[in-house]
Amino acid sequence: MAIPERGTLSLAGRHVVVTRPADQAGYLAAQVTAAGGIAVLFPVLAIHDIEDPQPLLDIAARLDEFDLAVFVSPNAVNKALAIIARQRCWPARLRVAAMGLTSERELARFGLTEVIAPRLRFDSEALLELPDLREMAGKRVVVFRGDSGRDLLGDTLTQRGARVEYVTCYRRGKPDLDIAPLLQLWESHQLDAIVVTSSEGLRNLAEMLGNSGRDLLKTTPLFAPHARIVSEARSQGLRQVVPTAPGDEGLLAGLAAYFSSLAGDPAERPEEDAQGTSAHHGS
Repeated sequence: MAIPERGTLSLAGRHVVVTRPADQAGYLAAQVTAAGGIAVLFPVLAIHDIEDPQPLLDIAARLDEFDLAVFVSPNAVNKALAIIARQRCWPARLRVAAMGLTSERELARFGLTEVIAPRLRFDSEALLELPDLREMAGKRVVVFRGDSGRDLLGDTLTQRGARVEYVTCYRRGKPDLDIAPLLQLWESHQLDAIVVTSSEGLRNLAEMLGNSGRDLLKTTPLFAPHARIVSEARSQGLRQVVPTAPGDEGLLAGLAAYFSSLAGDPAERPEEDAQGTSAHHGS
């Protein structure tokens, strides 16, 4: 999907709930504000340090043994490199891969700017499609991730002949937040959109809202940048699901296009398909 020019983005007066983890919400919230919207921060995932850093310290000492290091998320970048940088310099020959623009931005903060990363979709499947990860026979790979991460990446690289090691560098949890501000916005008909960037986050959100909040959630436009999140939302009975292009830029463009259509001719407004999902996909 083409990203609209900054001057054409308008979320004037729209309350947009940003559910990214607290440390990752700043960029998207700032972009919502710049487009005239009101960002409501409600993190549905809490990111915790690992209890035992020794496995990560052991990997740091052995980095020279690897040919490729993969960071599955911005959290993996920040949590892993904060520890590794205190121990040593990054090996010059160790290539780096990541799954999205946000992770690339975080890697650049640690001086790692040559990154293998997909451009159209930001997930394991897209990363595995890149030429750099096709011929892996005899390669040694370390994957930095959170607890309970997907095994698709490592399993596929192993099938391609690589020797893969995982290292857990953070833990995920469900925050204990007061939902009253969201309920107040709903009651005053001012909660216009919710942005969710992970399936786990969506499940946490539903649990945090409870029965009354879940009913309101089902009638609120929810914007999701990945098919897995869209599928999860549909399985929970959400009736207004708007898929967008990947990343914060894709989410912002999807929000702007959706609300622009609502402000125009009623005939141009997004219709709902047979599954109760908005037919305006933002892509």
